[in-house]
Amino acid sequence: MKSPHLSQRMARWLSFFAEYNFVVHYKPGKNNILADALSRRPDYDPRTVLGRQVIDDEDEEDDHCAVCIASGINLTNVSPEMDLRDEIVSAYADDAVYAGIVAYLRAPSDETLGALSRNTRNQIDRYHLDGDLLCYNIDKFDASRVVVPNDDDLRARIIHEFHGSPMGAHLGREKTFAAVSRDFFRPHMYKWVRKWVRTCETCQRVKPSKSSQAPLRPLPIATEAWRSVSMDFIFGHPPDAEGRTGVLVFVDRFTKMVHLIPVRDAVTAAETAAHFIDCVFRHHGLPESIVSDRNPRFTSAF
Repeated sequence: MKSPHLSQRMARWLSFFAEYNFVVHYKPGKNNILADALSRRPDYDPRTVLGRQVIDDEDEEDDHCAVCIASGINLTNVSPEMDLRDEIVSAYADDAVYAGIVAYLRAPSDETLGALSRNTRNQIDRYHLDGDLLCYNIDKFDASRVVVPNDDDLRARIIHEFHGSPMGAHLGREKTFAAVSRDFFRPHMYKWVRKWVRTCETCQRVKPSKSSQAPLRPLPIATEAWRSVSMDFIFGHPPDAEGRTGVLVFVDRFTKMVHLIPVRDAVTAAETAAHFIDCVFRHHGLPESIVSDRNPRFTSAF
């Protein structure tokens, strides 16, 4: 409203609101429940659900699950349909750990139990079969959760239903993890849920960043020769007669004079320092500043 450059649309609305004397009060999102209902598509409005009802997702790309909504409860519960169920069951065969557990639960014997690792044998009481699905619960008071095998496509499909689907609403990592962990189990599940949410393209484009980004600061302009030196490595060249495939580059930021030194791929910080003394310090003295990409060879013992 304070912008000096207003579009015609903004000017028209400012003229309209100028007739009213109002005060704008901020209301946190967790308390602004009514606004959520106004901003959602009508076909996803919870008020259209009577009692407890299963709603089929109309999106062809998101037909992997059924959404179950309880009236009066702000909760989304996603349960696997038959095609997802069959995909999970078939993926157990490609997971060495869970394939052994399924084999033991179907035919308990010393042979199938001995094929499991010691850690798995200690936790075997936490697993049971629900039909063909392998389920996990810590104790009898813990709700059973479907075990997710080690399949990247399957994991991505499950997290998409809880995060990227219309009912997932692109929640944060904590709420997404809480929703996924209610129905599914996988070791280190929090890590891959966090990675998925962090790399979600929609969240990166739409959600504001909580941490402020530091502004770019250009390097000061050099005023004398060899007072400021930049250095870096270039690897991947064809090997020379001594098998060296890298180049250590020293550049004077004032005159743009360059020193090129062939190096091995496994060049150490001590060798880098020796090249610096021999090619830069011996000819030009000690520079006031050195610019690098903070390669470990520069930051460790250079």
